Amino acid sequence: MKVSIITVVYNGEKYIDDCLSSVMAQDYGQIEYIVVDGGSTDQTLAIIERHKQGIAQLVSEKDKGMYDALNKGINLATGEVLGILNADDILANPQVISKVVERLVASGADGVYGNLNYIHPETRKIIRKWISKPFTKRAIELGWMPAHPTLYLKRELFGRYGGYSLNFGTAADYELMLRFLYRYQVKAVFLDELMVNMRVGGMSNASMKHRYHALVNDYRALRANKVPRSWLTLVFKKLSKISQFLLI
Repeated sequence: MKVSIITVVYNGEKYIDDCLSSVMAQDYGQIEYIVVDGGSTDQTLAIIERHKQGIAQLVSEKDKGMYDALNKGINLATGEVLGILNADDILANPQVISKVVERLVASGADGVYGNLNYIHPETRKIIRKWISKPFTKRAIELGWMPAHPTLYLKRELFGRYGGYSLNFGTAADYELMLRFLYRYQVKAVFLDELMVNMRVGGMSNASMKHRYHALVNDYRALRANKVPRSWLTLVFKKLSKISQFLLI
């Protein structure tokens, strides 16, 4: 089973080497690694060049943002399974992809997801833990959602249900998960393993203005996928983050 991993990056020289190295370290032999660069002007491309032996496809051109770049990567992918690794993030250990495939094969599911640590950008100290659980539609209505960087899905699902919408800002990943898991009830199973170390930060938390827009887009994503009492789901979604800090 070939697994396509997509990383999108723009001027990511500070952390891209960690990301690339974590993919190169995987013990699974059938990985197609696709890197989509937005036309970086720093040393990103030079760092990527050092890892070229492990990269199946590299695209470097201007795009309409992160989710447009992800859609480019999805269109290039040829693997049966597709996952996303953000340029700031790191696969937690060399066995992550092997365990993803093992869980998918054993379950017969169309997707798998696991646990994630939020880490300090420099020290890598754990800030909070996202411990997931088995999926139910009711859990989504109560504000739960898998950690997007841990989600691996059969590639055929993107042809059937579409890629990342560019109409929901930084909530495009949330909208896609709602569409796949809630609206179309794709069967996804829980892998109780740490899969990704994710550096804190990101577009949606850059400022109070960004946080407000992220909140609005989350609500729009819920409404678009017909989640009842969307406003209540949104409240529960925000409150659920508190428990993640208590796991440290």
